[in-house]
Amino acid sequence: MSAVYINSASCISVQDTLKENFFQDLKADQSAQILKAVEPNYKEFIPPAMSRRMSKTVKMSSVASHHALKEAGIEQPDAIIVGTGMGCSQDSEKFLKNVIDNKEEFLTPTFFIQSTHNTVAGQIALGLQCHAYNFTYVNTSSSLEFSFLDAKLQINDGEADNILVGAADEQTNRTMELYCLNNTIKKEEDLPADYLHSETDGVIWGEGAAFFVLGKEKTENSYAKLKDIQIINRLDIEEVPSFIADFLAKNNVKHEDIDVVILGFSSDAASDVYYAKAMDVFQNSALLYYKHLSGEFNTASGFSIFMACHILKEQQIPGVMRINPEKKAEIRNILLYNHLAGSDHNLTLLERA
Repeated sequence: MSAVYINSASCISVQDTLKENFFQDLKADQSAQILKAVEPNYKEFIPPAMSRRMSKTVKMSSVASHHALKEAGIEQPDAIIVGTGMGCSQDSEKFLKNVIDNKEEFLTPTFFIQSTHNTVAGQIALGLQCHAYNFTYVNTSSSLEFSFLDAKLQINDGEADNILVGAADEQTNRTMELYCLNNTIKKEEDLPADYLHSETDGVIWGEGAAFFVLGKEKTENSYAKLKDIQIINRLDIEEVPSFIADFLAKNNVKHEDIDVVILGFSSDAASDVYYAKAMDVFQNSALLYYKHLSGEFNTASGFSIFMACHILKEQQIPGVMRINPEKKAEIRNILLYNHLAGSDHNLTLLERA
């Protein structure tokens, strides 16, 4: 297979990741149940009349995709592929509320039309007047990874040269209430959260959008080479070492070749045991975590891939992400491991461009 490069990376998250030199200002908030994204001034990118009709996911994605395309110097991508776990859930809630309030009569279709998961990819295409391949993956915590796999296959098959790939998820009031009721979100009495040694279940929930331009040619701005992705729905904890070993062997990479491992510790004691097991496999790698900076959500791995890209390009690791003090003279290979509540385990291997 030919190489696939990540030629730009843009992210809207709980951190102010749109500004330059954001590495120095990363701050963890472990005392709130829900973390809100730091949103840009949308008026600079979207006409106010259009912005009022857009959900938060669409607005975040429009701005993040704009930055990604601008950084890559691409006006028209050959494809647009978006991953999302919850889609435009704000409009879904508004539509359902109208159904109840109006007793299923005299309903306007706007919220229903805008509530579909593929609204994000569609709105980006409309803004660009792009008539190319347009697809949305909805696979919980592997949505972005499936999008990357699709893009990688298309580039390898010669069907596209540059593809816009992204992922986004938003919060909604009612969904957050339900997540608190079923203990998906950590109870207030269990805060502040201990991400690495948690003894309680539940997570701190976040939101965000991350977009990348994948290309077949390396450029001056290239962040990383996308080597491979592996996804499995269910995994016994005893199978974690072999899951990782088989993936590395498939890519002719040894454990000692992995300079940095980024793990998705979420402060959920029940599911973080997978990451603890993975740590045992890498005795000589720099171990990092990130969800104390982004919160947990379906496509939180977008934030981790964004951070991995900057770590590879800038050859430095933010101290707030470190689990161990291991330091490398050069960072060449980064392995990312993520899942959501013990399901949809995925590995992503990036190499310095």
